[in-house]
Amino acid sequence: MEIDKKKVQTQEETGELAPIDQVEERVDAEMKKLGGQAKQQVADGLQNEELSREGKRLQKEGERDLEEAKDR
Repeated sequence: MEIDKKKVQTQEETGELAPIDQVEERVDAEMKKLGGQAKQQVADGLQNEELSREGKRLQKEGERDLEEAKDR
């Protein structure tokens, strides 16, 4: 069985990301989300509103990045 090289498409041609790149995006987004949760918990303990807002922002940004990674 031979592969017809004229019918083969590369990931570059299709615009598809390599699986390792897709994983990296999801891991980065998940880490951002977890970092935001940690900041928010520390801020709640310290009763620091500014840090709490930063934690919430990071959580939302991480969740948004995860959704974007899933859509790709």
